[in-house]
Amino acid sequence: MARNKVSFDGKVEDNRLKKPKQYTLSRLGKYLFRYKWLLFLAILLTVGSNLFALIGPMLSGYAIDAIEPGKGSVEFDRVFYYAAWMAGFYVASAALSYLLSVLMLTISKKVVYQMRKDVFDRLLSLPVGFFDIHQTGDIISRISYDIDTVNTSLSSDLIQIATTFITVIGAFSMMVMISPRLVLVFAFTVPLSIFWTKFITGKTRPLFRERSRTIGYLNGFVEEMISGQKTLKAYAQEQNTLNQFSEVNYNAVEAYYRAEYYGSVVGPTVNFINNLSLSLISVFGALLYLAGQMSIGNISSFVLYSRKFSGPINEAANIIGELQSSLAAAERIFILIDELPEPEDCEGAKELEHVNGEVELQHINFGYDKEHTIIHDLSLKTEPGRLIAIVGPTGAGKTTLINLLMRFYDVDSGTITVDGKDIRGVTRKSLRKSYAMVLQDTWLFHGTIYENLAYGKAGASKEEVIEAAKAARIHSFIKHLPQGYDTILNEDGTNVSKGQKQLLTIARAMLLDARMLILDEATSNVDTRTEIRIQQAMRRLMAGKTCFVIAHRLSTIRDADLILVVNNGDVVEQGNHQKLMEKKGFYYQMYQAQFE
Repeated sequence: MARNKVSFDGKVEDNRLKKPKQYTLSRLGKYLFRYKWLLFLAILLTVGSNLFALIGPMLSGYAIDAIEPGKGSVEFDRVFYYAAWMAGFYVASAALSYLLSVLMLTISKKVVYQMRKDVFDRLLSLPVGFFDIHQTGDIISRISYDIDTVNTSLSSDLIQIATTFITVIGAFSMMVMISPRLVLVFAFTVPLSIFWTKFITGKTRPLFRERSRTIGYLNGFVEEMISGQKTLKAYAQEQNTLNQFSEVNYNAVEAYYRAEYYGSVVGPTVNFINNLSLSLISVFGALLYLAGQMSIGNISSFVLYSRKFSGPINEAANIIGELQSSLAAAERIFILIDELPEPEDCEGAKELEHVNGEVELQHINFGYDKEHTIIHDLSLKTEPGRLIAIVGPTGAGKTTLINLLMRFYDVDSGTITVDGKDIRGVTRKSLRKSYAMVLQDTWLFHGTIYENLAYGKAGASKEEVIEAAKAARIHSFIKHLPQGYDTILNEDGTNVSKGQKQLLTIARAMLLDARMLILDEATSNVDTRTEIRIQQAMRRLMAGKTCFVIAHRLSTIRDADLILVVNNGDVVEQGNHQKLMEKKGFYYQMYQAQFE
C-alpha cells in the first residue's frame, strides 16, 4: 500500500506523483463511455441544436437585404418569410437544447452513481492500515464534495464544451463563406486567446488541487472536533479549538480564493480580446462595404456569426476555473480508487473450517514501519478452549498482537497458525469469521437493536438474540425500551450510554458461532461488578472456545488459564495469576500498582 507523509500540521500529503491532466480526462472518459449510446444521442442533440441556431444569422442577413438602402422600400414578404423560418429554427434549437440538458443530467447521474460506488467498493477492500493514516473527514470529502464537483461539471460544463466546439466550427465555416478576407481578423485574436487561456490554466490547476486538499483537511478537522466534544469541553479547550479552526478555515478560504481569483481572470481577458475582434470586424467590414464587396446583410450576418464564434470561446474561458476544480476533484477520487487493496489470498488458499481454536505464534517479528520493529521474536502457543489474557503497559504491543491474529496486518517474519495451518495459507474471510471480536471503540449502526445484535449472524432468530442479550446483562434494559428489540438506534448508537453500547456489542459477539473470541478492552465502559458477571456468562458461553482478552484491570483476568505479560514487544512473563504473583516480577509490580 502506498504510504503518505503526515506533515507537522497534521496534513496528509500524498507521496505519489500527481496524475497528468490527460490521465484524469481519460479516466473520466471511460466512465462516460460506459453509456456510449446515451452519449452518442447527446452528441446528435448537440449537433442538431447548434446547427439550427447557426442558420438564424444567415436568414437574418437575407431579411436585412430585403431593405433597399436609399430607396426606403422594404420587401415585407421576404422579411416575414425569413423571420418565420428564423423563429422556427430557434424554437427547434431550444427544444433540442432542453432534451440535451435532461439527457446530460441522466448521464451524469449514472456516472456519479458508478463513481461513488467504485470509491466505496474500494474503501471496503482497503487494508486497515489505510484508515490508520488518513483522516475520516478527508475520505468523506472525496466521496461527497469531490464527486459532487465532478457531477456539476459533467451535467453543465460538458455541454458547454461540446456546444463551443460545434458552434465555433460552424460559425467559422459560415464566416469563410461570407467573406474569407474578413476572417483574417481572427488570425490575430484567436491565437492570443488560446495562448492566454493555456497560460492561466497551467497556473490554476495546482491551485484547485490545493483547494480540494485544504477542504478535505478542513472536513477532517471538523469531524474530529465534533466527535470529541465531551473531551474538548472537559479540558476547557474551546478557545484553543476555535483558534485552530480559524487557522484551518483561513487556509481553506485562502486556497479557495486564490484558485477562484486566477480562474476568474480568464473570462474577462478573453472577453476583451473577443470584443477587440468585433471592433476590427466593424472597421474592415465598413471598408469592404464602401468598396462594394459586401452587402449590409452580409456584414450583419458576419457580425452575428463572429459573436457566435467568439461567444462560446468566452464562455468556455469562464468555465476554465470550474473545469480545473473538477479535474482536481477527479484526481483525488482516482487516487483513492487506485489505492492498493488488501492483498489477495495466496493461490490455493483454503477455507478455515471446523476450527478447534489452537493458536500458535512462532518467532514473530513485526513493525508498522519497517525501520521500527514492535514485536520481537515472539513465540507462544494456546490450547483450544483456554482463556488467554494479554496484559502490559501502553504501547507494549497488545493490540498489535490482535491485529496480527486477524491478519489486519501481516507479520514481517515468523508464522501464525490456527489448528496447525499457517493463516497466510487460508482465506482472510474464513479466518476472520473464526473470531468474534469486541473492541474498546464500540460501533453500532442506524437500525433496530435486533438488527445490530444479529449483524454478524445471518438469519439469527429472536430467541438466539434474546439469549445473547441475557448473557450480556443487557436484556432487561432492552425490554424497558418503548419498542424493545425493535427500538431504532441512532448513528453510532448515540441514544444509548457508552456502557450500554459496550454490552450490545458484547451480546453481538456472543451470538456468533465463532470458535475464538477477541476482547480488546471490551468491558472498559462497564462497572467492575457487571464486568465480572459478563465474564462469568462468557465463560459458560465460550466453553470449548479460545478467548483472547486484552485487559488493563488485572483483577478481572485472575481466572484466566494463561496470562501473557507483554512489554516492548516481548512476552516477558507467562503463567496463571497465582504463579505470576509468586514470581514477584513485572506482573506482580503491575498488579500491586493498581491496588496501592
